Amino acid sequence: MIRIVLADDEHLVRTALRAILGAEPDMEVVGEAATGAEAVAVVRALRPDVVLMDVRMPEVDGIRATEHILATMDAPPRIVVVSTFENDSYVYDALRAGASGFLLKRSDADELVRAVRVVAGSDSLLFPSAVRALAAAHAGRTGPRRDTLREKLTDREAEVLRLMTAGLSNAEIAARMTLGAATVKTHVAGVLAKLGVRDRTQAVIAAYESGFVSPR
Repeated sequence: MIRIVLADDEHLVRTALRAILGAEPDMEVVGEAATGAEAVAVVRALRPDVVLMDVRMPEVDGIRATEHILATMDAPPRIVVVSTFENDSYVYDALRAGASGFLLKRSDADELVRAVRVVAGSDSLLFPSAVRALAAAHAGRTGPRRDTLREKLTDREAEVLRLMTAGLSNAEIAARMTLGAATVKTHVAGVLAKLGVRDRTQAVIAAYESGFVSPR
């Protein structure tokens, strides 16, 4: 059973999300919050598997709530940020803070359910075109230099990272590179460890910010 907390300042949004997710046999909404501060308290008390976090909330926004949860919990949940707009600086900041992915509020029920299952399975939720747009809009951010990042990786790991930036899953990377799934998983783990990042989303952001791949 995937245990979920919903954090959104709009009651109607939380009600709709609860109805969709609660109808799934493997999901349970265990708590709700209307502010970032409430989200931190609820998550610490209930220790869910996944949090759907609105980025724009009063008092404490979703970015600071995400940072606090990830920095202070030993085994933090996977956090998916939710936004009305694709090219939202709040979304980018939340991803850089450690969120595992993002969803648009206009996403349909199937996309929502899939997103929760993907991140609950310890994978990252990436929308390649949207991530590229965000990276292009924030290309001036400080990040590792391209040559510094490249020096850390083997040739195989570098190719895996390039395919990760395109949004490919481990299975898709394995098929593209003609490798076994276990081998790709090992390469992905190596990329994350060498870049010092928590998951695929942060690895992709580092790749864009360094110039290792181009948003164009």
